[in-house]
Amino acid sequence: QSSPPPSHLSPCREKRHRDREGKGETSATASPPQNQERKLCGKVFWISPLSEDFYMVRIIPMAASIRPSFSSSFRLCNSTAASRSSTAAAASLSSFASPSSKRLPSLSSAIRQSELFGLKPSKPWRQECTSIRVAAAGNMAQASTTATPENVLEWVKQDKRRMLHVVYRVGDLDRTIKFYTECLGMKLLRKRDIPEERYTNAFLGYGPEDSQFVIELTYNYGIENYDIGAGFGHFGIAVEDVAKTVELIKAKGGKVTREPGPVKGGSTVIAFIEDPDGYKFELLERGPTPEPLCQVMLRVGDLDRSINFYEKAFGMELLRKRDNPEYKYTIAMMGYGPEDKSTVLELTYNYGVTEYEKGNAYAQIAIGTDDVYKTAEAVKLFGGKITREPGPLPGINTKITACLDPDGWKTVFVDNTDFIKELE
Repeated sequence: QSSPPPSHLSPCREKRHRDREGKGETSATASPPQNQERKLCGKVFWISPLSEDFYMVRIIPMAASIRPSFSSSFRLCNSTAASRSSTAAAASLSSFASPSSKRLPSLSSAIRQSELFGLKPSKPWRQECTSIRVAAAGNMAQASTTATPENVLEWVKQDKRRMLHVVYRVGDLDRTIKFYTECLGMKLLRKRDIPEERYTNAFLGYGPEDSQFVIELTYNYGIENYDIGAGFGHFGIAVEDVAKTVELIKAKGGKVTREPGPVKGGSTVIAFIEDPDGYKFELLERGPTPEPLCQVMLRVGDLDRSINFYEKAFGMELLRKRDNPEYKYTIAMMGYGPEDKSTVLELTYNYGVTEYEKGNAYAQIAIGTDDVYKTAEAVKLFGGKITREPGPLPGINTKITACLDPDGWKTVFVDNTDFIKELE
């Protein structure tokens, strides 16, 4: 008959005492606990005894690409008596969090974020049990992983992106269509009226929407005037003969604000005109190009900040940068291809000006992407603001997400596959 266990033992230790006596072991002869490898829900744990009441539990990493955001080792109390100090135990567990983390997200959600950017964890991490939850003194300790900025940046660079169209508002749609087709040589590609929403869209450009950058005009019923503001600059159009184009525009009653001539400090012949609503167009003399509608110029308050954002969040390349101290401004050309063969975003910084009034006329640029959900995460990570969470548009099911850059300029990302379906 076994002797009663000492009264000071906890329930767990009491059970071990009885088990040892049943095997003929005494506390003096019992072998010390050994390191053990255990599996739970497809996860591998390495258990190292610290004492009879405490074990060190390590979660063995199964994928080098998944980086825990806090230490993967923590002490697990083996005594139920410790439940009386649950608050202290919780504080002990929380001390393993990284200094920068404010909360501990669950592993299940973190793995989804990792896989979002193409990380491929080993098979055990992809099984149905995607969360590791270890009960410790009445609390739950959750391991977590996060996608690193490097992984996100790499995905953004590999994403198939293209500038699709620019959207702005006009007060007389028919008048603007007439000016763009007769004076600027554009074609009306399509037109759609949405009476229940009280607006009409017209798409104009120099080629099909599935391969070229185009203009999307918006007419809101009953609104004839808009404020263009000081932040919007101009659109750029490449033409083979600037002087000839200017003469045609004059003959049609258009407004020329800069006569043809070499650009300041260069040799490229340019001119500036205004459309009936006051939007400025820069005419650039170039040979034949696959993208005649070649520029959108916006003013920004911190050029380096904007370059960094558009490179990392949008995956654009800095094509060139030019400082003009004589005229106190600097420009940066950003885009997804060579400046003479694709549409680019021209960012302009005027010395000492950090904010601009944007008005209500210019709306946004649309950019194609293979995944609006990943795009939204990248924008958030690199300092942008999401104004429309990723998802399908009601009625047409085209997936989009919308965001603002650090200066408040809006961009809409459109799912590439859905965009092509919309054109069919």
